[in-house]
Amino acid sequence: MGNDDIKNLNFEDALLQLENIVRELEAGRIKLDDAVEAYEKAVKLKQFCENKLKAAQLKIEKIEIKDGEIKISQFEEKE
Repeated sequence: MGNDDIKNLNFEDALLQLENIVRELEAGRIKLDDAVEAYEKAVKLKQFCENKLKAAQLKIEKIEIKDGEIKISQFEEKE
């Protein structure tokens, strides 16, 4: 699966594939060459999922009602 194939996934499918790869790697059921390839794919899937989450977070707006007025502002991450 190339980068273009990953870009066509939705978040849930990418996460599922990532979880499956992790399970396979942890179980040690795949040969070394296949494990290296699976690890590389997992890294790409992880980055894809992180990017999707960041994009979703940027879209979240905070809606407040103060003194009878509605105020919409960007979501602020608490550290």
